Amino acid sequence: MPHTYILAIDQGTSSTKTILFDENGEPFAKGTEPLKTHYLENGFVEQNAEDIYENVLLSLKKCLADFMAKGGDLAAIKTCGISNQRETFVVWDENGEPLHRAVVWQCKRSVAVCEAWKAAGYQDMIQSKTGLLIDPYFSGSKLVWLYENNESVRNTIQAGNAFFGTVDTWLLYKLTNGKSYFTDHTNASRTLLFNLDILDWDKELLDTFELSKLNLPKIKPSSSFFGTSNFNGLLPAPINISGMIGDSHAAAFGEGCFSSGSAKATLGTGCSILMNIGKTAAASTNGMVTTICWSTEQEVNYALEGVIVTCGATIEWLKNEMSLFADSRESEAMATAVHDNGGVYLIPAFSGLGAPYWDMNRKASIVGLTFGTTKNHLVRAALESIVYQIKDVINAMLLDTNIDLQQLMVDGGITSNSFVLQLLSDLLQTPVVRIGHADISALGAAYMAGLKAGIFLDLEHLKKLNVDKKTIAPQSNQTNVINNYEKWVSIIKSNCY
Repeated sequence: MPHTYILAIDQGTSSTKTILFDENGEPFAKGTEPLKTHYLENGFVEQNAEDIYENVLLSLKKCLADFMAKGGDLAAIKTCGISNQRETFVVWDENGEPLHRAVVWQCKRSVAVCEAWKAAGYQDMIQSKTGLLIDPYFSGSKLVWLYENNESVRNTIQAGNAFFGTVDTWLLYKLTNGKSYFTDHTNASRTLLFNLDILDWDKELLDTFELSKLNLPKIKPSSSFFGTSNFNGLLPAPINISGMIGDSHAAAFGEGCFSSGSAKATLGTGCSILMNIGKTAAASTNGMVTTICWSTEQEVNYALEGVIVTCGATIEWLKNEMSLFADSRESEAMATAVHDNGGVYLIPAFSGLGAPYWDMNRKASIVGLTFGTTKNHLVRAALESIVYQIKDVINAMLLDTNIDLQQLMVDGGITSNSFVLQLLSDLLQTPVVRIGHADISALGAAYMAGLKAGIFLDLEHLKKLNVDKKTIAPQSNQTNVINNYEKWVSIIKSNCY
């Protein structure tokens, strides 16, 4: 029987990956294209909006070449799903011309805007409506910075001729030649302009930020019909774009976070932890943000999210700056070469501490060094710091919701380290599940598109796919693990630098 294929575009900060998945959720062909980012003074981070679109087409072209080389039939590609870097956004005019470079989620230009909002007492209003904290990480504050500092942007908004979109919306607009102007719940929920209760743009916030004349995309469930495209002629006939979802949310969906209490952690340079909290939003009082986990036309699931600033970056620092090993993969053997951490604890606040502490002025520190300390103890302490930070976030989520953690799904480069995964399972006393899939955000986008296209029948159908997962169960002496973690917490609270 001939295969049916789903085109999944994962537009990330550093590259675009385009993958063709078959009806069993298995990848068949892939193309990757690097994307240039402009790192400017004062923490400004930008990308050329047109470059993002061209980057997608180049990635798709490579994927289709791989597909054809393997004997694929272009007519068998039935639908498309898009996942994207979430908070990055573009503002363009009525002719589709960008008014400014895309402002990337990493950009810190709006620190002063955020401080002004806090001074004005906006935090409670913003958090109660959007579920988010006032922070430059989210799109809205940087959009306000553009409005206040860029005359062209301000005049076009005031004239009612400016169009705002996160990367999903910008790509959709370009791919459909301006015919489709939509976003999904997950991307909208990262803007500081979206009301979680009404699932729509918040008029009071738009008025407060002087953005009431700004054109905003219509919001749809992540699994919906968004438009059609032949991708600038790369496909012989248009196909439906039937899935759009932010990349971290796509990863959660691809991992199988379909029900309350399921959670995922992406262990990369930093770490994003999303826990599905069900069909009702819950406010956090413990440093988390509330967001949309995913949505279909049948249901909306909410999530709590915690962002860890430094995860794998600590291991790269030990490799590149401290020269403790030549290859990050060596860290596992070094950690297991010693019985314990020798009383050494590493607080990886190289860029401050994220959730649940949100202490961005904190500096990194190493505590407990003696003449008996070896480089193996340092490496073990660094790996343990990854696990302890995840435990911090999970604890905060459980306090906010009283929901039991069913299991933690993990993805990202560090998941190849068995020491980290076993310690994580031991500390959480919960199974840790590794899907073993390198492109989990793309898979989540494919799932979303396939559901709307009828290739996948429902969530139960998806549960039967990609079942070849590795489950790590708790094993070791829980008392020792807990004692070490409690020591970690005490060091952080003591502000010991």
